[in-house]
Amino acid sequence: MADGEFTYRTAAEETWRLFRIMAEFVDAIDVMAHVGPAVSIFGSARTPPGSPYYEQAEYCARRLVERNFAVITGGGPGIMAAANKGAADAGGKSVGLNIALPLEQVPNGFQNIALDFHYFFVRKVMFMKYAVGTVCFPGGFGTLDEFFEAMTLLQTQKSPPMGVALVGTAFWGPLVGWLRETVLGQFGNISPPDLELFKLTDDADEAVEHICGAYVRCAEQTGAPPALTGHPPPPPQRLTFEGLRYGVPPGQTRPHGP
Repeated sequence: MADGEFTYRTAAEETWRLFRIMAEFVDAIDVMAHVGPAVSIFGSARTPPGSPYYEQAEYCARRLVERNFAVITGGGPGIMAAANKGAADAGGKSVGLNIALPLEQVPNGFQNIALDFHYFFVRKVMFMKYAVGTVCFPGGFGTLDEFFEAMTLLQTQKSPPMGVALVGTAFWGPLVGWLRETVLGQFGNISPPDLELFKLTDDADEAVEHICGAYVRCAEQTGAPPALTGHPPPPPQRLTFEGLRYGVPPGQTRPHGP
């Protein structure tokens, strides 16, 4: 078989792969369940120390720790290292969710809680499941992926309400403009309130205050999370163990009334 040629796994190999996936979830949950309220910070691995965004990420993480949040990053260099450094220097929990990659990932030395992942999708669950807020600095495909993951979960109410801050109007502004003018205005593929699911700013302090304010509002709420997409709220529903509403199975009609 030539190098790089795709081979099909047998059913037995796929079954054992499920155990590896399950073990990765179990190990991660066993650690993350003790972290407490945390904020996930995303951004480019290529942002060098000393750059304005690196310094902002370090400052933002430090301020979040001062407000009693843990900080979660992808564990790599760049913005991730800056955020882990800020959290660790402030005496807080500095979590790195590292992943094995063929070329790039080099764990930074500022993590005081570190996990290693083989699967991207398991790692992504940990970023969102244990975060009560998200701050996105300029980054590449991974940062964009995490931002839209958060938007999808918030829009569909599969995640409890939380603050999402985009730091860097020069980077994020064109994307927000495209969402407003094209995705919403031209095609109508989202609703106006969907653009209120995040905060665009150049001020790290404003980002921290947005995260903290959203956390307080969510903590004060009782019952099911409020509707976030501009559509009429569904009737009261049974909640899952994680406090989310059960969805309606495909093919079934949602009942009207209480």
